[in-house]
Amino acid sequence: MSETEQNLILAFETSCDETSVSVVKNGTEILSNMIATQVKSHQRFGGVVPEVASRHHVEIITMLITEALEKAGVTYQDLDAVAVTKGPGLVGALLIGISAAKAVAMAYNLPLIGTNHIAGHIKAANLVDKVEYPALALVVSGGHTELVSMKTPSDYEIIGDTRDDAAGESYDKVGRVMGINYPAGKTIDEMAHQGSETFDFPRAMMKEDNYDFSFSGLKSAFINTVHHADQVGETLDKNDLATSFQSAVVEVLVHKTVKAIAEYQPKTFILAGGVAANQGLRQALTEAINQQFPDLKVIIPPLRLCGDNAAMIGAAAYQQFLDQDFSDMSLNAEPGLEFPYEGE
Repeated sequence: MSETEQNLILAFETSCDETSVSVVKNGTEILSNMIATQVKSHQRFGGVVPEVASRHHVEIITMLITEALEKAGVTYQDLDAVAVTKGPGLVGALLIGISAAKAVAMAYNLPLIGTNHIAGHIKAANLVDKVEYPALALVVSGGHTELVSMKTPSDYEIIGDTRDDAAGESYDKVGRVMGINYPAGKTIDEMAHQGSETFDFPRAMMKEDNYDFSFSGLKSAFINTVHHADQVGETLDKNDLATSFQSAVVEVLVHKTVKAIAEYQPKTFILAGGVAANQGLRQALTEAINQQFPDLKVIIPPLRLCGDNAAMIGAAAYQQFLDQDFSDMSLNAEPGLEFPYEGE
């Protein structure tokens, strides 16, 4: 495949509670990126209910395909490939997107590309600026906290992973204890800018000679602090709690990232994933990198590209399109799909 051609990919993302359909040109230009969120449907349950998520995907996905094509100003005949998230994610939700992608690919005889959701978050950077390799990415989301080294656009190597809870998962669990509606990340981030760091929460694995993360101890310390206060009738300032919790999370993420940059010497650093929308993390990482690595290219996607969206899947699938890494009609959902290691 030639990079000079105008290649259009219709992409689907339905791994969790966002239904999204996008048309992406050459892996870098968004022609349309339709996103239907289900947050209000899941708030009353305190988290995503898989069956509810799947039903919402079924209800909206056909309409989003039409809207994505119309906004992009293209027809099915203009497309060069169809891409879809194959995992990781909720199995029922994934299957809705895969079924829709297969239907389009079969009806219009288009190549089908099954794409890894985490690769999508990383490749969202291509929609912002040109990534120079080697590159390093910090992926922070509800289910993942990973440092990923990339020697080339097609090679990924996880150099650091979470040993237990992901950072985003910890935000939601802490938010539940504080009585904050799901998803709690944005609210805690806002509260963190209004309080003071008055609680000394643990920073796990800061002195370890690796790039792994652990947030379960922090989560437990937070919950124990709140429960103890409740038992003795003490009222804690929620803004101070939020500030102290976020400071602990951000300090670990920044420390490990800076350490990895120093060792791996990337030309580009990428912040990716839903928690990349966190203003405290964005600010702290930017300041630390600018101070210690002023010549390093830093790509932090805008908020609209941090959460789950199909444009990032179209960006990731474009490299697979160039590599002719296609799927056949046996493509199935892989809810526990591992993020690819080097060369996968």
